[in-house]
Amino acid sequence: MLTQVPNTYPAGLGEPINIIITGSSDVDVLQDSETNGGLRNYFLSFGFSGECLGQHDGSDQAANLGDGNGYKNETAVIRWDYGDPELGSCKETIQGGNHFRYWVQNGPNGNSGSIFMAASYELPIAQQHSIIPFGYNLGRDWLIGNITGSAVPTNTLTNATVYSGSTSYGNYTYQTGIQYVSGLMSNTSVGINHYLSVGVNGTNAVDGLVAVPDVKITTRPAGSSTSTGWRPTPLHTWHIRAVLVLLTIIPTLPCI
Repeated sequence: MLTQVPNTYPAGLGEPINIIITGSSDVDVLQDSETNGGLRNYFLSFGFSGECLGQHDGSDQAANLGDGNGYKNETAVIRWDYGDPELGSCKETIQGGNHFRYWVQNGPNGNSGSIFMAASYELPIAQQHSIIPFGYNLGRDWLIGNITGSAVPTNTLTNATVYSGSTSYGNYTYQTGIQYVSGLMSNTSVGINHYLSVGVNGTNAVDGLVAVPDVKITTRPAGSSTSTGWRPTPLHTWHIRAVLVLLTIIPTLPCI
């Protein structure tokens, strides 16, 4: 549940994968597209868009999703758009803000279609995009707060915390249910990139919680229809005891 970040000091540090969109979400949401209510349109619905003018400048991070593909580079980086879906991500690149990388679980050993996201809140580019104090937890929770339209109290979250929210973009409306899950990663600073600045006052850099959204499209433009194409194969094997209790709530949460 940690990415591989190139050229860290000390070597081998990573960043937490702290949000997973479930494979039981609507099939159209799991398509990496802005059309037909796809994943990029869903991101736009809560204020995040692709990189500035479509240009990617920076090192790729890699993640192993346990799906048989091994470590693979991020699909893309998505940035807070400051209310401007066209150019706002340029402002985030310069001024800093919330952003995330994501990967799709689609390998031969785990073709769930789940979307794994590493969210954080970064400082301006003049400060080398370092992560703010508690910026991994806050990046996760401020993103979830955008979906729910309410503040998410980071310090009091537990394995039992649930939220829901409705967002819209491009005449598509999404209903998202979110559960916070423990047991997928450690509550620690060990191995975490920027651990000296992110974990402060004796607090660990990450709190060990993963937000798990399940997304349904509730409203579509007139004349559109639900996709009848490829759908990910649900996973049936679980390797982490701590999340077995979710089987009755989110049956296709991916195994790690």
